[in-house]
Amino acid sequence: MLGFNEEEFLEQVRSTVALRSQIEELAERVSAGRWKNIYFIGAGGTYAAALPYERFFQTRSAFPVRAVIGKEFILAPDPQFGPDSVAIFASVSGTTEDILDCVEFAREKGALTVGFTGQADSPIATAVDEVLLSAPKAWPFDVQFLTFGAKLLSLRGEFDGYERLVKDLEAIPDALIAVTKQADPIGRAFAEKHADTDYHFLTGSGQLWGFTYLYSMCILEEMQWLTTTRVHAAEFFHGSLELIEKDTSILVFAGEDETRPLTDRVIAFAKEYSDDVTVIDTKDYELPGVSDEFRGLLAPIVADAVVDRFSKHLAQVRDHSLDLRRYYRVVAY
Repeated sequence: MLGFNEEEFLEQVRSTVALRSQIEELAERVSAGRWKNIYFIGAGGTYAAALPYERFFQTRSAFPVRAVIGKEFILAPDPQFGPDSVAIFASVSGTTEDILDCVEFAREKGALTVGFTGQADSPIATAVDEVLLSAPKAWPFDVQFLTFGAKLLSLRGEFDGYERLVKDLEAIPDALIAVTKQADPIGRAFAEKHADTDYHFLTGSGQLWGFTYLYSMCILEEMQWLTTTRVHAAEFFHGSLELIEKDTSILVFAGEDETRPLTDRVIAFAKEYSDDVTVIDTKDYELPGVSDEFRGLLAPIVADAVVDRFSKHLAQVRDHSLDLRRYYRVVAY
């Protein structure tokens, strides 16, 4: 498959699953310790990637958890953030400057700082109190975030089925290979159809809203220089629907959680008023070895594997490398 190294992919995902014991120890410390709240502090993709896990806590627990945009958080911090807080960071490279600034800020506030990265000697890995290392370039961080959240809530008596969930996560690396193979011809067809499309409208909800945000900004905009609109499916009918025309490319990320009716409503409208609707529906993808119980929680991981195929084929047909940048980490700002 285009731009896909199966051996490397399996190594990366398996390395995130292998962090289970370290993550459990961290969750046990937090549960038994002085900590009263948790902040996922991110920038760009790592902020977006944390949104499903903010939601995971907020729909199940009274324990305060927030996902925040780091640079804004430094300038306008939450008054509850301090020595009783856990600050969680993630960075593929371990060098993201905005995150480094936020780690320093969190340490000054006395928070426990935790970093997920794949670079042991990176600035972020050496700056945080606790570093949990995966294989280099391992992405996404969903396995780590979900394992931590589920274990902590299990200890609090607010999540049933932790052992069943981590058993499903053990099957995820091989299951995602199956997803990737199924998605490849779909991604290729999308790319060939949209080689010259310069605008895409994206929407999603629930566990997939953060991923919708991420794919719009961090892939289509940053990596392909394409214009996008991204809107939560619940907000679609409060203004953004006016942008839809017959030739508007609409991508709907449909998951398997309780917010599914929101995306179903958008799909029905979109198909009536546009001739170019692409639905990325996680329920269409088999997950060998994974039970049905937690498919809703696993939707971001599945969606990431699916649209990786879209991205690789878009880059090829548009002759625009996913590594090409004009400004990001190129010029001073």
